[in-house]
Amino acid sequence: MFALVDCNNFYVSCERAFDPKLEGKPVVVLSNNDGCIVARSEEAKAIGIGMGNPFFQVRDVIDRYDVRVFSSNYTLYGDMSNRVMSILSEFAPEIEIYSIDEAFLDFSHLKSGRMEPLACEIRKRVGQWTGIPVSIGIAKTKTLAKLANRTAKKNPLSGGVFLFDNDEKIKASLAKTETADIWGIGRNLSLRLKKEGIHTALDMVNAEDSKIRRLLGICGLRTVMELRGTPCIKLDDAPAQRKSVCCSRSFGKDVSTLEDLSEAVSLYTADAAERLRHEKLSAGLVTVFLDTGIFRKKCPYYFNSASHEILPPSNSTGELIRYTLPLLKGIFRKDFIYKKAGIIFTELVPAGAEQLGLFDRKSADLAKSCMLSETIDSINRRFGDGSVFYASEGVSKSWAMARERCSPHYTTRWAELPEAG
Repeated sequence: MFALVDCNNFYVSCERAFDPKLEGKPVVVLSNNDGCIVARSEEAKAIGIGMGNPFFQVRDVIDRYDVRVFSSNYTLYGDMSNRVMSILSEFAPEIEIYSIDEAFLDFSHLKSGRMEPLACEIRKRVGQWTGIPVSIGIAKTKTLAKLANRTAKKNPLSGGVFLFDNDEKIKASLAKTETADIWGIGRNLSLRLKKEGIHTALDMVNAEDSKIRRLLGICGLRTVMELRGTPCIKLDDAPAQRKSVCCSRSFGKDVSTLEDLSEAVSLYTADAAERLRHEKLSAGLVTVFLDTGIFRKKCPYYFNSASHEILPPSNSTGELIRYTLPLLKGIFRKDFIYKKAGIIFTELVPAGAEQLGLFDRKSADLAKSCMLSETIDSINRRFGDGSVFYASEGVSKSWAMARERCSPHYTTRWAELPEAG
């Protein structure tokens, strides 16, 4: 048995956790550069604000209904996610963190009468300790658990927990679920199924295997088997080592100078290097790219990238900046207005697996540089992100991504802790 725990309207819930006055009011969260709607409260959904709507297009609705608007605060959301996942890990022998706001739990060790009470206990604990409301779906397979979770969210009588414990419940839910709403199907495959007269999840379950395989391939057949109650997708409690680390953002304003671009690339390098260290990885290849954006009719388009091998592989911020800045300089061209830059680290290996010479001066310098980076990480964890940084990252960062409505970093910066009283 699997339990899928899904945080309700996660980004919005994170904002509400530290500002109770937002409860019951329409709230939305914007994407990078405050461009589009990426999260909505139930109240915002009810007044017609759609996922992905450009902010400027719904400005009238937002003003009319006094909708609270926030820029994305990914530092806060990431930290709150870690807290939720830490709590969940206490309730199951195995857990698969599926996304920033979802996790599958292994319930196979529980007796049937214990599953719902434990799910209610999980829901209560997460709510009390983090302020984040969650919905929980329980079923024999991961695909059915997704479906049960959907019911837990939409049915107010469920109390946020729904268990598929008999065939009648499953059949009723399958009959009401459109194919586009099935995990792993989506809109495009749903259109293909509709042309063949398959409109609901129940239609899929009742279809012949040969027909499903012809329309959806082996992965689609696996989904149908899961809907029938046969587990085909195992719990992935040990995700495969990632193959790349990328840091890329659009600028908050037009950028045309090498100086501004160098600051941005240095910052992106530092962010990506910190991720490498967090996952105990080193990079063997780095790529830097520049992009002016394709939607500017009055400006010439330019995109270019350059790569360089890193020998030996490293995760030291200082060492990696020494690679990325020369690459940037090589692809930079004057007389262009740049909208985006980024770096990609690939050929990742476990940190410490690289061969270093015992008496090699460069190896000794690299070891010191790695220790320095780890010390900076420790300081920033204690005193807040950006407390210590490389000078090449710049100070004012006038080019930085627009985040005019960002909430405080309540959980990661001492200076922004909420005050009681």
